[in-house]
This record gives sequence, structure tokens and C-alpha cells, in this order.
Amino acid sequence: MTNPFDDADGTYHVLVNGEGQYSLWPSFAEVPEGWTVALAEDTRQNCLDHIERHWTDMRPKSLVEAMGTTGS
Repeated sequence: MTNPFDDADGTYHVLVNGEGQYSLWPSFAEVPEGWTVALAEDTRQNCLDHIERHWTDMRPKSLVEAMGTTGS
């Protein structure tokens, strides 16, 4: 059995949680509680590109707020 996260031919969603953290998620799998779809079903590479463009600050949102800084 292969890892569904490594399937170059698979379709994926980009998920984001309340802390602004992103995840690549196989489109066949149920979206976990606490996560929402930021980019609907697309190729693995397009999803990875989306994550790279939008997740520019790896710190959780609560840490950014506690530090009084903005993520960019």
C-alpha cells in the first residue's frame, strides 16, 4: 500500500485550521474536524503551490497574536 499523500497522480484539497496552518489532504478522505477546505480538489502540485504562496508564516495564529506581530 502506498502513502496517499505521496501519490503524484492523486487529487487533493488544501486544508487550513483555526491557527492558520495548512495541510495537503487526499480528496477521497473526510475533512477532519477543525479544518476547512481552502482549495478544493486539484492536483498535488497545484495544492503544494497554493500552500507555498499562502502559508508564508509558519507560526500558529495564536502565537503571532500573542507576540503582537503580523504574519507575512
